[in-house]
Amino acid sequence: MRRRDLFVMIGGAAVAWPLAARGQQGSKVRRIGFLDYASPEAGRLRFWDAFRQRMRELGYVEGDSVVFESRSAEGRADRLPALAAELVNLKVDVIVTATSPATQAAKRATNTIPIVMATGTDPVSQGFVVSLNRPGGNVTGVATIDADLGAKRLELLQEAVPQASRFAMIWDASSEGAKIEARNSQSAAQALGISLQSLVVRGAEEFDGAFEAMVRDHATALIVGASAIFFTERTRLADLAVKHGIPTIFAVRDYAEAGGLMAYGVNFSDRFRRAAEYVDKILKGAKPTDLPIERPTKFELVINLKTAKALGITIPQSLLARADEVIE
Repeated sequence: MRRRDLFVMIGGAAVAWPLAARGQQGSKVRRIGFLDYASPEAGRLRFWDAFRQRMRELGYVEGDSVVFESRSAEGRADRLPALAAELVNLKVDVIVTATSPATQAAKRATNTIPIVMATGTDPVSQGFVVSLNRPGGNVTGVATIDADLGAKRLELLQEAVPQASRFAMIWDASSEGAKIEARNSQSAAQALGISLQSLVVRGAEEFDGAFEAMVRDHATALIVGASAIFFTERTRLADLAVKHGIPTIFAVRDYAEAGGLMAYGVNFSDRFRRAAEYVDKILKGAKPTDLPIERPTKFELVINLKTAKALGITIPQSLLARADEVIE
């Protein structure tokens, strides 16, 4: 059985729930569509589980008062339009999206069904909403605003590896949000007087070539941009960085847990839980255009000392003291 089929079964199993059982509650069963660019591996499913858990806390019973329809593109952006169309044809009440490419596909598929972002970069620049305070359409939700974090990640990596002289950044060509993040990181690097090599990839098969290019350019530190395909391949990316002796900072704590040196960004499980609260408001009658986009206010710094040892570097105590978690 293919992973996507398993993901669909997990999300859609409640469709088979006896109609009589649903009717006992005397209320309409609401149908929520999930659209994700990433593969449905264990780490990713944990985020969606956080969404489901929050829905349960808000009083929704899966298979009784709510049904989830899950669709995953497994890291292939070209599959997103068809998957978004499937959810629209199912007449779901709300579409919840994970990643900017998923939001873009959903927005192109419908301008009437409410779309709630669980993650995404700079929705204003990408044209998803008119403004953060007044979205002005059928899209709302929470945003990770990774594009604004480029300067901070550069500073943290520079503090961790003060001897680094040339930096590199790898980013996903399939995501408009990643392009924005890369552009903003380049501007931040110039302001900090840092040389930043930009490396774009279109899939996991290009990772080896990207690292070879870093080595040729004598890169001594690496920023890995936010991306669904990167998340799925986080262990491989961490291993490649150690193999080539390159200290690396990532966007989400899961990367550091998978062996990356550092991670700085939002807590994605928290973002998915907040998205569930948006869905609840919409199901109770709120309009997406009246629900401001929520920007994150808390960011986590996670440092993996096992990886630091493997790389032969010593993380300054001043940086360790500021970390939310240190993996030893």
